[in-house]
Amino acid sequence: MNQPRYIVSGGAGFIGSNLVAALNARGLDNILIVDRLNHAAKQRNLNGLRYKDFVDKEVFRIALRAGTVQPAVTIFHLGACSSTTETNAAYLEDNNVGYSRDLCEWALTTGARFVYASSAATYGDGSLGYSDDDAMTPRYQPLNLYGHSKQKFDVWALNHRLFSRIVGLKYFNVYGPGEDHKGDMRSVVNKAFAQIRDSGELCLFKSYNPRYADGEQDRDFVYVRDAVNVTLYFHDHPDVSGLFNCGTGRARTWLDLAHAIFVAMGRAPRIRMIDMPDTLRAKYQYHTEAETTKLHAAGYRTPFTSIEDGVLDYARACLE
Repeated sequence: MNQPRYIVSGGAGFIGSNLVAALNARGLDNILIVDRLNHAAKQRNLNGLRYKDFVDKEVFRIALRAGTVQPAVTIFHLGACSSTTETNAAYLEDNNVGYSRDLCEWALTTGARFVYASSAATYGDGSLGYSDDDAMTPRYQPLNLYGHSKQKFDVWALNHRLFSRIVGLKYFNVYGPGEDHKGDMRSVVNKAFAQIRDSGELCLFKSYNPRYADGEQDRDFVYVRDAVNVTLYFHDHPDVSGLFNCGTGRARTWLDLAHAIFVAMGRAPRIRMIDMPDTLRAKYQYHTEAETTKLHAAGYRTPFTSIEDGVLDYARACLE
């Protein structure tokens, strides 16, 4: 009996490659990976994975427009420019909005399940909270062009009443194996391993908000294994659709994270506070914390990994 077919857009990337590994662990390998191999680390992410075919993203888009892409049971759309410092608005409009619309419309036309990556960057400075309620979605004001591109697609899907049929996931601060290609967009955990190994210390940005002491800025840190589990939950439950936060629901400070990293590396903590670049100060999120009521109401109840356990697992994967 033939396996169902899966398409993973961004399958050589961070969450995408971990998702393919999880599908493989289920015994599934009838997978089409769509991506661009523009970094050696992306090629390394594919090592050891089982999949039927790999197609360059631009080649795939041409085939999509021509109507020659074979149907799939589920499309996991995790391929986007995730750089919060990207300044090319036209590129983000085409890559993060236009491409997503094309793929979503094709999925709906062919009857495929469509699960896509949104982002917590849509919440901007957090002044309006972090609710994934549909009524709040159009009100958020992202702080950067990347966040605006994700927000624009979310609002498009909402306005076209698609969240009764598709799933969007607002991933919070995801970290874990497979992110080496992301450059400056790598998690602090990833950057910290090399920094501590080479210098023995970890540098964190000072706070410029009087409500937060240095190092007390906080984030909702999500281990990539949990991000994949949430993503697959909505594949496994095709009767549940909507726009959902993918976060632990508990913010932890940068100092909490730093101490977890030093413990995982078997080092004594040495933390130095440094100035934040002027270009980031006006666009910096001091707090993120997912509202998880909607996710839990959808039936997802699996506990998320603590940063202590997640960082330790990540250190073992990267350092051994």
